[in-house]
Amino acid sequence: MASRSELSAFLESVERRAFKQAVFAVRDEEAALDIVQDAMLRLSEKYGHRPAEELPLLFHRIVQNAIRDWFRRQKVRSLWTTSLSSLAPGRGEDEDQDPLETLQAADGSNREEAPAEQLERAQVLEIIEQELARLPARQREAFVMRYWEELDVAETARVMGCSEGSVKTHCSRAAHALAAALRARGITL
Repeated sequence: MASRSELSAFLESVERRAFKQAVFAVRDEEAALDIVQDAMLRLSEKYGHRPAEELPLLFHRIVQNAIRDWFRRQKVRSLWTTSLSSLAPGRGEDEDQDPLETLQAADGSNREEAPAEQLERAQVLEIIEQELARLPARQREAFVMRYWEELDVAETARVMGCSEGSVKTHCSRAAHALAAALRARGITL
């Protein structure tokens, strides 16, 4: 049985990676934040009594289910908004968007790095994220869990609800597609 401190430490350790995973899946930072927060609440409410070693797989499964639920809700909403948007033509999406909201504060974690190196690193990471977002959903999901979340093949298969062979296939295809896309952009890692 996980103690409160173990549960809290676990949630703190997976928070940032789960957010990135959700952002890659839904491509909306606000929705991704909601997904991760809801997943954390569900884990603590429904599975907080489980042993600490079971928490990672439970949490990843909850996040994946929350992402699938989000896509289901979006599908239903898009049917309604498409119908309703035809009633109010001429209304632009960006009318009340503040351009300053699109700027992100610098992390500042690499202060000893020269500004040119920071810029280059940020640009490469942005390109990698763009290419990762272009992968098919299952390939992206497998790749992120295996190489970002560092789950082994068996854990990834359980979270994704597929065979270990499927995980290996998805990861291999994702890695080859990413490598080719990055090479095409002149990036070698």
